[in-house]
Amino acid sequence: MGLSFRKRVNLGSGLGLNISKSGISPSIRTKAGSISSKSFSVKTGVSGVSYRKNFSTAKNSGCMMLLTILGIMVLLLIVSI
Repeated sequence: MGLSFRKRVNLGSGLGLNISKSGISPSIRTKAGSISSKSFSVKTGVSGVSYRKNFSTAKNSGCMMLLTILGIMVLLLIVSI
């Protein structure tokens, strides 16, 4: 069994930073699930059951996802004003 490390830092209203031994990644959590630069998950109505999908492991794959997440955050801020 390998050693793993995982920590989430909340930034408010569903936004956060995931910290692990492989690096730091931003994420957004909602009632329906969560999305980050590395994967997304969808919650189901059954306790403990969810669907998780990892994105491509290419070196530059996180850049576009990060820009998409930042764009969504900006839109949500504009709509909430």
